[in-house]
Amino acid sequence: MIRIGILGAAKIGPKAIIEPAAKRDDCEIVAVAARDADKARTYAEANGIAHVETDYDALVHRKDVDLIYNALPPHRHADLTIAALEAGKAVLCEKPFAMNAAEATRMVDAANRAGKPLIEAFHYRFHPAFLRVLEIVRSGDLGAIKTMEAVFNVSIPYREGELRHTLELGGGALMDLGCYSVHMIRTLADAEPDVLSASAQCDRPGVDIGTKAHLGFSSGASAIVECSMAEDVDRDIRLEIVCKDGCVSLLNPVHPHRGHQITIRQGGHERTETADGMITYEHQLAHVMDVMAGRAVPLTGGADAIGNMAVIDAIYAAAGLSPR
Repeated sequence: MIRIGILGAAKIGPKAIIEPAAKRDDCEIVAVAARDADKARTYAEANGIAHVETDYDALVHRKDVDLIYNALPPHRHADLTIAALEAGKAVLCEKPFAMNAAEATRMVDAANRAGKPLIEAFHYRFHPAFLRVLEIVRSGDLGAIKTMEAVFNVSIPYREGELRHTLELGGGALMDLGCYSVHMIRTLADAEPDVLSASAQCDRPGVDIGTKAHLGFSSGASAIVECSMAEDVDRDIRLEIVCKDGCVSLLNPVHPHRGHQITIRQGGHERTETADGMITYEHQLAHVMDVMAGRAVPLTGGADAIGNMAVIDAIYAAAGLSPR
């Protein structure tokens, strides 16, 4: 039985790990930590969690915890993930992995020293819908990749304390939404891109509410990454890959369990598919359990996580903003 401790009484916790864990018989949530004692107790009672800590380090060092789920904002990913690894715990760390590539490197180095899994929570990556698109592209049936476009636009209005609008916490559209788009493009290309150009719109100093970047690969392929959390933006979440002999697209790649469509166009013909699957977070936890049991190697984290943060850093620099 894998015993899980949660860092942060986060809104994402129930759907991301508490509910998926409740459906399994090989793991359980045993403790949660939050600095606000009342919030921690309320969260634990609402979610059936037996133990509460008001100190993050105390949770990290609990002897009855095997896996830490770091659901805190990005500015607390590096220090607490490293502390957890050094305490002998495996870690599932929320996206974006870190504030920047330098922090990501330190986290991965700590995982390597500890010999413990460190997995980035890109839940979409484990769903059969994305795996099917990846299979189509990598089969070579459509030929080499020419261009790609990954868009994640969803309104996240400003409010006081909203982490996505707070620079010091690791906020910004690229950090919260665009990290998915960058990851999809890199995974499909199976290569690291150069940032050819980038632009960003900010309504507060340093915090992008919208970012667009043009990426290039040594193969000659190129990609557009677009993300926006502007209050008036229309919801648009899609992935499109144009290859030499055809193209494939995935509508709603981030949450395909809420409805998705795969469209393949080749030789003047078009067909659509869907991929049966569970909630993305259930596939993610299944992968984490497989990794911890030695049945699989991590699909995220490691060099992949460093690479993703390096591209995010480079996009910010190209857009005239400072990396986090």
